[in-house]
Amino acid sequence: MSNELEHLSAKVAAGKMTRREFMARAAALGVTAAVASSMLATEAKAAPVAGGTFKMGIQGGESTNSQDPATWASDVPLAGGFLWGEPLVELVADGSLKGLVAESWEGSDDATVWRFKIRSGVAFSNGAAVTADDVLKTMERHSNEESKSGALGIVQGIESMRTDGDVFEVTLGVGNADLPYLMADYHLIIQPGGGFDDPAAAIGTGPYTLETDEPGVRMTFARKADYWGGDQTQVAHYDAVEIIVLNDATARTAALQSGQVDAINRVEPKIAKLLDRAPTVNVLSTQGRGHYVFIMHVDTAPFDENELRLALKHALNREEMVEKILQGYGSVGNDMPINAAYPFFDETIPQRRFDLEKAAEHYKKSGHDGSPIILRTADGAFPGAVDAAALFQQSCQAAGIPLEIKREPNDGYWSEVWNVQPFCCSYWGGRPVQDQMYTTAYLSTADWNDTRWKRPEFDAMLLEARAEIDEGKRKEIYSQMGRMMNEEGGVMVPMFNDFVDAVSASVQGWEPNPNGPQMYWKTGKYTWKA
Repeated sequence: MSNELEHLSAKVAAGKMTRREFMARAAALGVTAAVASSMLATEAKAAPVAGGTFKMGIQGGESTNSQDPATWASDVPLAGGFLWGEPLVELVADGSLKGLVAESWEGSDDATVWRFKIRSGVAFSNGAAVTADDVLKTMERHSNEESKSGALGIVQGIESMRTDGDVFEVTLGVGNADLPYLMADYHLIIQPGGGFDDPAAAIGTGPYTLETDEPGVRMTFARKADYWGGDQTQVAHYDAVEIIVLNDATARTAALQSGQVDAINRVEPKIAKLLDRAPTVNVLSTQGRGHYVFIMHVDTAPFDENELRLALKHALNREEMVEKILQGYGSVGNDMPINAAYPFFDETIPQRRFDLEKAAEHYKKSGHDGSPIILRTADGAFPGAVDAAALFQQSCQAAGIPLEIKREPNDGYWSEVWNVQPFCCSYWGGRPVQDQMYTTAYLSTADWNDTRWKRPEFDAMLLEARAEIDEGKRKEIYSQMGRMMNEEGGVMVPMFNDFVDAVSASVQGWEPNPNGPQMYWKTGKYTWKA
């Protein structure tokens, strides 16, 4: 009974159960209200405990992974990168920003000039003090097209950069009130000398140092005794963190249940409720901006014909996918990367419906020759991706669309299939603001433009929205962009997914973060073991 009550009280602390529900369950177990209240109070007041090793079993690792932040495209390098490195600022769960390498920041009235004051007393893991020049060079490296950085679309809006003592100053060609949010991008880890000499050296300002790196297998980290952010009683409580690559969903779940790891990402929705019944495990679902997608290269036949793209979009049964693939852990998408979690979302944009007649009509208009349309997928594309592709194939067949599925291996998927092949399954974690989401993936010049969406009028609206101070006008611009993408874009968004994670019941301090799984990869920094 004690173990069950501890499990239930941990659910209350994690926000998974109300106090009233806990008290009712406790009463059913014969526990008095006084004892139950005492347990809740103890759970709420538990102080962080320093020490121990935190082990994560993570999906999203490949043998081709690198420690160069410019290349990060999947979960494992990101999870490790936030342990050894930090950007200027950090996204907080409530949607605000917290200063990391930057102590403070301020913008001009027209948001064209931004000044970031670099925190004093911050050192890289090699002992060198962080300077504004390191920040400048980091931004220069990511704005260099030769770097092929995933942040290229973000930093291309910068007209000039300079340092002024301990201040890093950015001047934009077009004002952008959201620029500080863009600086939280995970590619923009501040590195000594900008990382020009050795971008994969894993030298950063984070609370841990990288000790072992076996790409596609594991990484191990040791805590820095002199971490600038505070001692072990305040932050980064573990002595060590280990990330184990577990791309197979069954292996991840088994490792958590057996105690081999303390946390896993990408819990498959079809087993989430069953797993949550285990007394030693907490399954934690976080709503946010993440979305699962089928992406088409709009510059490659047959996807260069919008009638074909519309045929495929109308053949997509979104409600069925939310029900069968997400098991309710998410919501229906609408063929654009923005949902109600974004501040300027337009709820009046019509929801595209599953309509086989329209799908068949658009397919006929497309003039397609009837040859197989190949959709590439893999287990690692997103949880349930293979099953989602199969459902899509069935509905396409009902509309007379010759969709075929090609299953690819997980290893190499993010380097050889995504952003390479013209039609594949993928996922996006979302971004905190519309500007960053659109800039990262749909600006014509973005390196991660994985649908090859290149529309001068779309780019112009994006720049206009950045500079618009009137929120009503800004929302209208974003609405026009959303409608344009919905009707003409190469991204099919069947569903917005919750981030479904699981952690050992001994893990304390969990706080859901809508920016990504595993507290936006901060579990190693902010949790501890009871």
